[in-house]
Amino acid sequence: MEVLEQDWLTKGLMDFEYKKYILLAYLQKVKENFNDLKLYPFLSDLAFHYKNLIQLKSNKSLIYRNFPKEITKAEFKKLKFHYKKLVEDSQLMELIEQILNFAMPEMEGLMEEGKDIYENVEENVSIESVGITPLYNQEGYFFLNQTFAKETKIFQYQITVFESANEKYRGINTVFVKDVKNKIGRSFEQIKLELVKTRKELPNPATFLINVDIFCPLKETVMPIAKRLLVKHLSLAA
Repeated sequence: MEVLEQDWLTKGLMDFEYKKYILLAYLQKVKENFNDLKLYPFLSDLAFHYKNLIQLKSNKSLIYRNFPKEITKAEFKKLKFHYKKLVEDSQLMELIEQILNFAMPEMEGLMEEGKDIYENVEENVSIESVGITPLYNQEGYFFLNQTFAKETKIFQYQITVFESANEKYRGINTVFVKDVKNKIGRSFEQIKLELVKTRKELPNPATFLINVDIFCPLKETVMPIAKRLLVKHLSLAA
């Protein structure tokens, strides 16, 4: 994917047309992927840059912190003064404001496109238990079944929890197990029983069927959304 560097706004030539060219080249690449229904990592990357611009617009001190700088101990006081002067430079700040005022609506509009795609896919994804779900559901299997696909993909999952000072974040690790051909008369319960017999490490696994009733790329769209929805499903069931 076309990468937009974190400090693109303040790096290199400080010229409106130049910055506009860099931004539009990046947004064009993101839009091409959205047109192909490819959401990740493009949507999350776009959201990161948009959030960064909001912070920069509301906090001038962040602007000079984002200027590329190589500070040695001897030069620190001098450079600190230099970057303070940059922020106090009215022409420079007007230019940055001009770039921000152009960039933010462009990013916001494209983010809305990405969100619409996400919501459309999400509406066509459903999750249900396969067999009886044990009390411990933090690891197990999920079957990913896309409409019209000849095979169902089986993944093993494990929920992970990251704690910060104020919040807990739930993530999910997945490992591809195998593809299973869809056959008339072969139920998902039977597939689960076959897994239990051949994979002894999970004798009584929580198992879920994720049905996807829309055609879109597996890696860039289906899997990220399916994983997020499974984490949400398990959180609500806890």
